[in-house]
Amino acid sequence: MKRQHFIKSVSGLGFLTLMTQNSFASALPKLFSDLKSKIVKNNEGKLLNVIGDIQTHKLVGSDTNNQIVEWVDNVEPGVGIPPHIHTKEDEIFRVIKGQVEIMVDGKTTVLKSGDMAFAPKNIPHAWKVIGTEKAQMMTSAFPAGIEHMFNELHELPQGPPDFKKVAEICGRHGITFVT
Repeated sequence: MKRQHFIKSVSGLGFLTLMTQNSFASALPKLFSDLKSKIVKNNEGKLLNVIGDIQTHKLVGSDTNNQIVEWVDNVEPGVGIPPHIHTKEDEIFRVIKGQVEIMVDGKTTVLKSGDMAFAPKNIPHAWKVIGTEKAQMMTSAFPAGIEHMFNELHELPQGPPDFKKVAEICGRHGITFVT
């Protein structure tokens, strides 16, 4: 079918008739009825200190029908996350500012502003801010749920973290550290 013919055939009432006959299309309003649009300005979001990783959560599972969570990491040089594996979610890291050394599946590279990396679940990965300037990184995890772990980690006492407690919290959320 030519594109122009297709567009004409699905426009107007013909498209509505097609949609009402499709069982998936009729289920869409039920699936997404709780979703609301959301605009989050740069200085908005929930601020968490997750063991030195200063995160501003922009979207969480309750905003996205548990499809995705996104946050901005604002991290000092030298701060990072050691090698670990997620069993529930994939992650995307997008560097906004600074330099982040990232390791995914044994391959290490330096990400700079505009660069990104994808770390699928069940693949070891780690990252660390390098250089002399603070880094900003937009991180996405899907499906959502990891934000609950970050809230628990944020509630830990200030000071050097109790790694055993951190590992226990992470483990409950399907994340294990690797050596």
